[in-house]
Amino acid sequence: MSTSNETKGFYKLSWLQRIGYGSGDLAQNLIFQTVACYLMLYLTTVLKINPAFVSGLILSVRLIDCFWSPVVGRYIDNRNPKLGKYRAYLLYGGIPLTAAACLLMLPQAATWSPSMKLIYATVSYTVLSMIYSVVNIPYGSIMASMTRDNDEVLKLTSTRMVCANIGQIVVQAGFPIGLAMVAHTMIDWNQALFMAIGTIPAFVILPSLPMLKSWLGKKGLYYLLLTIGFVGFVILFTIGKFFDVAELNTLVQTAKVMTGVGLLVGSLMWALVPEVITEAEYRTGNRPAATVNALAGVAFKAGFSIAGWITPLVMGMIGFDLASEESALPIDPTAWFTVTCVFAIVGFVLLLYCFTGCKERIATTPEKPVTYGEMFAEFKANKCLQLVLSIFVTVFLASFISAPVNAYYTHLAEYSVTAQNAILVFTCIIPAVLLIIVGGLIYKYPLTDERLDEINKEIEARG
Repeated sequence: MSTSNETKGFYKLSWLQRIGYGSGDLAQNLIFQTVACYLMLYLTTVLKINPAFVSGLILSVRLIDCFWSPVVGRYIDNRNPKLGKYRAYLLYGGIPLTAAACLLMLPQAATWSPSMKLIYATVSYTVLSMIYSVVNIPYGSIMASMTRDNDEVLKLTSTRMVCANIGQIVVQAGFPIGLAMVAHTMIDWNQALFMAIGTIPAFVILPSLPMLKSWLGKKGLYYLLLTIGFVGFVILFTIGKFFDVAELNTLVQTAKVMTGVGLLVGSLMWALVPEVITEAEYRTGNRPAATVNALAGVAFKAGFSIAGWITPLVMGMIGFDLASEESALPIDPTAWFTVTCVFAIVGFVLLLYCFTGCKERIATTPEKPVTYGEMFAEFKANKCLQLVLSIFVTVFLASFISAPVNAYYTHLAEYSVTAQNAILVFTCIIPAVLLIIVGGLIYKYPLTDERLDEINKEIEARG
């Protein structure tokens, strides 16, 4: 039987519900991490497309998404499908998302003319990105519709992020291993470990979030994680610049774990999104979950897109051309296609499980449609949202700017001094600086847990 608090929106969630919801993040990360970590390498080393074009393509698609995501968010907020206001789109978008992911790395594309490769890369990546938003935006909105209880939201976020990091480690380590297996080449276990080991802290820290938060406070926890990550990047740079990476492999892997601790702040930022939604409901009377998640998605993708734009472009300017240098991964087109399809199909099965495991209990549809002007007004009025979006851009830029280059760090000695410097800039220096900026933005965030409890109680008291 529900308690009186639960009848007012402060619902308690079962582990089955938490894991059911989290499986959706695992599903999406099997596709998203493939794109984030390996699409740039596929386009430059397998299809041999000019890195400058790849840089422009990634930026262009992300700019399109900046306009597309608010359209999706507005559409979802203004409708109420029979299968669920938000979870219905796990089915509506999941099927075409799986198909688009499988079509992203067709093996036949490697034999096409240069112009056909450019057209194929542009169309396939654009379509995938747009469909991904149709799944990702409503998925993020589900969390704010399940409960108002801050502790439950934190547990739900922790579960979600553990599942997301499972997807991340499976892709970052599994993709190069899968490529080697399908291409019948030797598996570079050290490289696969380095690619994925930064995800390990998530499985220790995320389940302990409620306890850590009670000890350190919300901001204290963020500051500690950022400090550990910064030190990790300093160690990686020092080893890469002055020592032999292969000889200090244990220390290298330890430092990579430390950087993962710092970048974990990006995962924790999703816990702030329901807070921003609640603050907006307090001021306006509407609960614009999909709209806020769309804007958060834009910021998240902005960090990803800036990273994808800068990395191949600047590395080429420095003197490290990904298309002409020896690839750190097998370049068999069939292997890339096969591994991508496996991840996409498994992801769809997990989306189905998420659909059945989620229960929406706080989902409202506005009496009149949300306009784009109102969306902009909400962004302009919501200072908390502005801060959270700024943090999203910065922390995910730090995460993704080094993702494609990590495969080269363990082979650092095999490249020229110029190439080594380029790799170190993107794997160590830029992420470290960005973590400092993230700390400054978190310092300015005003919503404490006590204030959120007051806001939630006032909202429920309004009836």
